[in-house]
Amino acid sequence: MEKFAGYGFNKSHAAAYSLLAYHTGWLKVHYTAEFFCANMTVEMDDTDKLKVLFEDAQKNFGITFEPPDVNRGNYRFEPVTDKSIRYGLGAVKGTGQLAVEAIVKAREAGGPFKSLFDFCVRVDRQRINKRTVEALIKAGAFDSIQQNRASLSASLDRAFDFASATEANAAQVDIFGDSEHGSAAAEPDLIDATPWGVKERLTLEKTAVGFYLSGHLFDEVSHEVRRFCKREIGELLDSREPQIVAGIVSDMRVINGQRGRLAIFKLDDKSDAIEATADEALINANRNTLKEDELVIVSGRLQPGRGGFEARFQVQQVWDLAAARCRFGKFLRVAVNGKAPDIARIARDFPPRTEASEHGELLQGLPVRLCMARGGAQVELQLGERAKFFPTDAALASWTAQAEAGKAAIVYD
Repeated sequence: MEKFAGYGFNKSHAAAYSLLAYHTGWLKVHYTAEFFCANMTVEMDDTDKLKVLFEDAQKNFGITFEPPDVNRGNYRFEPVTDKSIRYGLGAVKGTGQLAVEAIVKAREAGGPFKSLFDFCVRVDRQRINKRTVEALIKAGAFDSIQQNRASLSASLDRAFDFASATEANAAQVDIFGDSEHGSAAAEPDLIDATPWGVKERLTLEKTAVGFYLSGHLFDEVSHEVRRFCKREIGELLDSREPQIVAGIVSDMRVINGQRGRLAIFKLDDKSDAIEATADEALINANRNTLKEDELVIVSGRLQPGRGGFEARFQVQQVWDLAAARCRFGKFLRVAVNGKAPDIARIARDFPPRTEASEHGELLQGLPVRLCMARGGAQVELQLGERAKFFPTDAALASWTAQAEAGKAAIVYD
């Protein structure tokens, strides 16, 4: 018995874990939504594990997620259908169980919230604060009430002041003993604010949830990027030849290696993500590009995973989108019809930039062609070197504003 005990303990664990694995595997297949809801509720304080479960549910099981919603959500993740899950309000950073319970209690007592002001008046403010409500706004939990998250965020102080004033008025008793007198003040308007752009909205959403929930930063640029960067990260080849990929930088950290500082980060193009590295020279040359949540286009070699290590992409060159437009674009085609754009002003406002390389300084600029159509005939006029410009988003917007019907596009092929 003593001799057997040295092996019996391991056998019993192997049997127990095998049975547990079988049970959980069966549940994952036959009760998929419930399985992910339970696991995501358990892991809602661990963003990394939550993200893994979220991506697994979406990519491998076709599960869709309803966003956090103060008018429908509860603390836990909940299955809506076999293929749909309602996101748990408790997984929004800065909320907590007591705050969510106060929201649900107010909603059950008085029905769905009609506005941000209605929410702040009815929910127990001893359980919630401005930080909690702001996190819910950034996570999209008020989208069913008001789509403009920027306006909601800007109106937060006004909403809490209105709630305090309403509470004070309700506590007053007039000479007739009517405790409700003066408590029905009209709600103020939301502060008018320009809606957040896709990048700002998703970046703030990430601070509240831990990852991009309602979209992906790569979505905004994918159509243009795929015109010159055809290969997705998931299609990288085991090859010694340099390959070009694009993605959003995340999990960026810099360590001290044997040959100087080394940047280690993830590249994510929504199709897949891969760990990438860049040496100190690249770090120094691309300080403003190699940053969290920024799009980069990189050239490098794939280091296949071996010995239990995952594959890595060794970066050798880095471009932001504007520099990539110069590198891979042929020219900007601008449609004109009787009125020429202010070419000199655009070239002056967005001049070509110099880039240091092993061959000396190179001038980065995109040529321009004016396209004119008359009576079924079409001609293109190639402008000279003085018309070259650096194609930032603002520069392209200037060309588009002056082009006929806004037709200004970079030609890559």
